[in-house]
Amino acid sequence: MNFRSYLYIILSALLLSSCFSKYRTTAREVRRHYANIPKPKLECIQNDTLCIQVASTGADTLPMLLLIHGAPGGWYGYMNMLDDTSLQKRFHIVSVDRLGYGNSWLKRRKPVESIETQARSLMQVMNINHSNQPVIILGRSYGAPIAAAMASMMPDKVKQLIMVSPVIHPEKEKFYWFSKYGRNKLIQLFLPREFNTATKEKYAHAEELRKMLPIWQKLTMPVVVIQGGNDWIGDPINIEFAKENIPSPRAQFITIPKAGHMLTFSHVDMIRQLVINTSKYKDKTINLDIDVATTK
Repeated sequence: MNFRSYLYIILSALLLSSCFSKYRTTAREVRRHYANIPKPKLECIQNDTLCIQVASTGADTLPMLLLIHGAPGGWYGYMNMLDDTSLQKRFHIVSVDRLGYGNSWLKRRKPVESIETQARSLMQVMNINHSNQPVIILGRSYGAPIAAAMASMMPDKVKQLIMVSPVIHPEKEKFYWFSKYGRNKLIQLFLPREFNTATKEKYAHAEELRKMLPIWQKLTMPVVVIQGGNDWIGDPINIEFAKENIPSPRAQFITIPKAGHMLTFSHVDMIRQLVINTSKYKDKTINLDIDVATTK
């Protein structure tokens, strides 16, 4: 391999890293964030084949609020909700590292593309809660179909399923100009592990979503789907797919036309109220003309 090829690989890796950097929180940033406030409890839920790292706040005798991140991501993607004292008083808040991210792993620590496997692995997390109350599961982006799959496996134990900026339409998986470069084995050597895991998930995601098609019919619990109209990562048509495929009479669909992808940050006040009061929005389909700048 000549010098030009090496230079191309290094520049491509740097470019890919910069593309995803705003969706990544470093360990140093986490330490800085918790320098003067209580840090969540970190623990590994482990058996012979896997480890799921979780961060939790609130008493484990309160009902669980389970938070599932997208790709790339980690438990730290929900620090604002873990730190929320109004939520802490009402819920045992648990944010996970999904398999392949952070300190969570399965067998040989390889990426896990299977939505079903990801969902089943998170069933272990239920054991750390001692409230004997149904759980609220919130999944964002790629975490949304995993949250839905998990809810379908234990419908009687789920109080509410919330999917935020969901990527669930099997025919509308979005690829970007840089997506193909992330598959290059040499470039992957220069990228953080979570980026490579996210790339593996992306190229398997459409087929995994096709496998999920029968699952949507099993979602009989209250379901809330929230979509931003300016979401460039998850096509806004995903909420139309949800309307067509989720039969629950207790399903609600909320569109925020001016919002983007990261609704758990831009519209955290609204999401907090949805979690605290499941009957806040009584209409089945809601179009909230809220400017992102008006919400915390």
